[in-house]
Amino acid sequence: MLSYNAGRFSLTVPFCFPEYVTPAIKKISKKEKIELNVNSGVANGILCKATSHPLKEIRRHEGKFSFLYEAEIFKWSNTDFRFSYSVSSGNIFGGILLQSLYDYDQSDMFCIYLFPGSEQNRKVFKKEVVFVVDISESMQGRPLESTKSAISAALSKLSPEDSFNIIAFSNEAFQFSTSMELASKDAIERATAWISMKYTVGGSTNLFIPLEKAADMLSNTRGSIPMIFLVADGSVEDERNICHWMQKRLTNQGVLCPSIHTFGIGSFCNHYFLRMLARIGRGEYGAAFDLDSIEVQMNKLFSKGLSTVLANITIDAFDDCEEIEVYSSRIPDLSLESPLTIYGRYQGSFPDNLKVKGILGDLSSFTMDLKIRRAKDIPLDSVAKLSIQTCNISEYTRMTLLEKNIMKHFGAWKKKGDPQKIVESGPPEMILLQRLSVGFGDQIATAENIRPGSQEPELPEVAKIFIKTTSNYFGGICNRCCCMGCIRCCSKMNNQCATTLTQLCTALACIGCLHCCSESCCLNQDD
Repeated sequence: MLSYNAGRFSLTVPFCFPEYVTPAIKKISKKEKIELNVNSGVANGILCKATSHPLKEIRRHEGKFSFLYEAEIFKWSNTDFRFSYSVSSGNIFGGILLQSLYDYDQSDMFCIYLFPGSEQNRKVFKKEVVFVVDISESMQGRPLESTKSAISAALSKLSPEDSFNIIAFSNEAFQFSTSMELASKDAIERATAWISMKYTVGGSTNLFIPLEKAADMLSNTRGSIPMIFLVADGSVEDERNICHWMQKRLTNQGVLCPSIHTFGIGSFCNHYFLRMLARIGRGEYGAAFDLDSIEVQMNKLFSKGLSTVLANITIDAFDDCEEIEVYSSRIPDLSLESPLTIYGRYQGSFPDNLKVKGILGDLSSFTMDLKIRRAKDIPLDSVAKLSIQTCNISEYTRMTLLEKNIMKHFGAWKKKGDPQKIVESGPPEMILLQRLSVGFGDQIATAENIRPGSQEPELPEVAKIFIKTTSNYFGGICNRCCCMGCIRCCSKMNNQCATTLTQLCTALACIGCLHCCSESCCLNQDD
């Protein structure tokens, strides 16, 4: 996993394996070798910060460097591999990478990156912040308590010149104050006490009213950047109208319109809507699908939004060229917490010069020329392959619906064993790819105020088949092998015999996995 924090890129690779994976013989000398190749995409200014293993630098050239670790050992290492590096530039900088994979529409791709720089003391914006929090009955318990803690932590990060307000909503809206409050120590203490006393309220969820109140509070902002943080765990009926209304309002409001950051809790929430709303508002989207990660993920979103250093980012060439498609059309703000990446497609020749413009924390104008680099040595095809293998969407792959049944004819087919009987083929059954079925919410669960985490999420159909086949296979083994005599026998084994038995069971498990995979893949082959 590659992460970014405090100006550093950090790579972590799990390096701890079970005992049965590594060889059982420990007294024979073995050679352990780790080779690390880094292509930063930046021409120069790369500084290596920390590593968990003693790496030796063997190559370095224009943002690319290679390291090697070799050692004679008697026992394989069980320490996770960690490596971090930073880009030594105090100011905001960026560039353009041009490289394309083959595509049916003959369009090419580009990637624009902006780094906030390593100067952590750079002036951030004076802020006007409104927290919009769902307090419906489904938020009762840990979801609401974690949200309260995260908001209290975010309030403590505001400077005295910032202002804020809190709106709690269910079927109606409750305001901490009728107007924006300066982030003084007294106001933060009163807000913390106010939100700690808020409890869940039953009834339906109305999102339009609190969003309208928040937008009205930030409509006359002068000399500061307005922000809205929305936290919700359910779905509402008028989400499409809310997006259209917000887009029209932000377009008419002018230069410093509010940035909208959204956070979804649980699987009943419409995460697609929250992502779209954040995209319209040039903000960030965050989510937590389990109760343990709510506060951590919400703190990350709040910290990222509150540390904006460059706002209202525009790229001049995009306005003049009709053959450039940008994702997304409204470019998010740049934060100290993470770099900004902009993807897009173009046809024909790419513009020779691109200028990035924006507004800095002191409200002065910012302009920077971007250098173009044709990064033929960056393996973008590996990103596409990994995306397909893990079933996660990337900018190089698309979501695809899979047809479960193989249709021999478009209209009808003959049933096996009875050539005279014709069976009409129904509509093809479609199932979503793994990890893509969560996202559009559940209005019924929202109306019934079902709490996040109170029900086990329903598995996709492919997962059900896999689990059913696996349980049947291993259930048969358990019915034949698991008896009291076997348990007593295992309790008297020595360590070497136990290790051998463990390896044997592992081999049987692998055979069982292959068996259930073949059954899953060939389940309807005879149809």
